[in-house]
Amino acid sequence: MACYFAAGILILITKATAIEDAAFWNKVARLELDAGLDMRQNLLRAHNVVLFVGDGMGPNTITASRIYKAQLRTTGRNNPQEAPESSFLRFEKFPHVALLKTYNVDKQVPDSAGTATALFCGVKTNFKTVGVDANVKLGDCESSLDPAFHVHSILKWAQDAGKRTGFVTNTRVTHATPAALYAHCAHRSWECESKMPKGAENCKDIARQLIEDEPGISINVIMGGGRQCLTSNITSTAYDPIDTWACQRKDGRDLINEWEMRRKSQADSYRVVSTSKGLAEIDFTRTDYLLGVFANGFLKYDHEIDPEVTPTLAQMSAAAIEILQKGENGFVLVIEGGLIDQAHHRGTARRALDETVALDKAVEESLKKLHLPDTLVIVTADHTHSLSINGYPDRGSDILGIAQRSKADGLNFTTLTYASGTDIKYFPFNETHVTRTDPSKEDLTDFKYQHQATFLHDEANHGGGEVTVYAIAKTRKTVALAPATNQRREWFSLIGQIETAAPL
Repeated sequence: MACYFAAGILILITKATAIEDAAFWNKVARLELDAGLDMRQNLLRAHNVVLFVGDGMGPNTITASRIYKAQLRTTGRNNPQEAPESSFLRFEKFPHVALLKTYNVDKQVPDSAGTATALFCGVKTNFKTVGVDANVKLGDCESSLDPAFHVHSILKWAQDAGKRTGFVTNTRVTHATPAALYAHCAHRSWECESKMPKGAENCKDIARQLIEDEPGISINVIMGGGRQCLTSNITSTAYDPIDTWACQRKDGRDLINEWEMRRKSQADSYRVVSTSKGLAEIDFTRTDYLLGVFANGFLKYDHEIDPEVTPTLAQMSAAAIEILQKGENGFVLVIEGGLIDQAHHRGTARRALDETVALDKAVEESLKKLHLPDTLVIVTADHTHSLSINGYPDRGSDILGIAQRSKADGLNFTTLTYASGTDIKYFPFNETHVTRTDPSKEDLTDFKYQHQATFLHDEANHGGGEVTVYAIAKTRKTVALAPATNQRREWFSLIGQIETAAPL
């Protein structure tokens, strides 16, 4: 039996054949109590902050991904050598945890723009608005221009304190979550000018704000997808198609080139890259600014990546740290695993779990490069999803597999299901009854397999529950001192207490 103290509890890795009797659990309880009593409050101030955001990575996603990761490590996924339920993700070993409420000002169940604004700026706001407070209603361009309604992110605070800043995402660099780091916009869909309605001519699209305005101008590292929002007249390939869910720039401008021209005019040491090969060739000792745009839309799912073309989230994170940690005044870096959310929206649970494991790998690789005594590392999510884990499957069962047979219709159902989605798997049986697909007759390990949803919708919707914060650091306050379930403001203020002059 191996023991790990994590997040105020003891994590035990046990052989699947271990007898978990009263003596076993009494020993667990004693070890947990001893480890908890040994914890000491850290009172030092953090020099750097790295914030990982798993988009849509709610508690059920973390649980399922933990099991999935453990089952991937075994030769037989249905006959694990260790009980996967007792395993852990790397960030679950962090010593401090808290919960965050996720609602928007005007919605019980939030979107990513509103939650990102709360997460990065400390202010809850309206559904689908970015970097503004609740005075700005969705789509109201004119009110979004009022500086009094603008809220500023941790990147702005860090820059004001002389720190280097950066963000990494495997979505578009203009997508809802990263946009809240630098933009003030009445609608998250206004990523480029072609999606902006009549009457919004006075407002800048999100891509222009990144390239033309502060704090975007001063961000040292920007990596992700979204070329079609930054550059007009782009080409597409089968591997890198146009993202039909997003806008496509049509005003003739090339904002990537404009970013490069600015860096040249200021005699900055910089690089612009578009492939993993280009990223690997960078001399980090001679690079202070990096713009990496690796796809027209989102980057590929981790299991689909061509390593010669697309960097992984872990590779981008490591590169960002190499550049940012050179600064004497410290840095703030935000890393988003955004494809967890995209996979959930499609109902493809295996992809969502696989992307969570990819985020966990980025955490693990980043920790190897960081000097932890000076760095606050946080892993959290912006919202949950409607994924459920149900059906009383046996211990050690395949998390992607069958839970049991329904007592109502006699058909099998899977452990993982969604509340809403595009595949309810019901079809007419006769004039008065319907039946559903038996999942035991389908390939449940297929990355594209869509798990059954309760009701039909255009996509699987977000959940409205709390998300977990995991943290490890030496800093002036510890996350353990925050309220057990808070409104984001208290937690955001914790980050503000790094070496900055930002008000609390």
